[in-house]
Amino acid sequence: MTTLYDAPADELIEAAAEDLAEEDAIEAPDWAEFTKTGIDRELPPEQEDFWQRRAASVLRKVATNGPVGVGALRTAYGSSKKGTNRYQVRPPHKTQASGNIIRTILQQLEDVGYIEAAGGEGRRVSAEGRAFLDDLAGDVLQDLDRPELERYA
Repeated sequence: MTTLYDAPADELIEAAAEDLAEEDAIEAPDWAEFTKTGIDRELPPEQEDFWQRRAASVLRKVATNGPVGVGALRTAYGSSKKGTNRYQVRPPHKTQASGNIIRTILQQLEDVGYIEAAGGEGRRVSAEGRAFLDDLAGDVLQDLDRPELERYA
């Protein structure tokens, strides 16, 4: 049986994003087009399907890392912020990602039934979410077994 650990992460996230977009299970709120993903960013994301991709990535991260909370996910999706002036020589600092984006995605995934609360420990993937990811991993591995990819293996 194929699990989510068997498929490449980028392929699995892409397939999950497509499925979440087709089901209309995860939709970006109205404010999402104006919101930055963290304080180190200057502009909002430009991808059309950013919300579905981030939701698929959050779902996979919750499934692989066990019960996690918003704070741990903010750290995981954060990045390095450089000085505001290009002539400054101080070292970069770590910044966290937007908590509202992550929290809203977690709530939407809970409403769909892919994630459940872990009683004070954060959130963990539900049986339905695990089955969703495992089925997608099997499909991804079947798609990767194409003859035109054999020369790269």
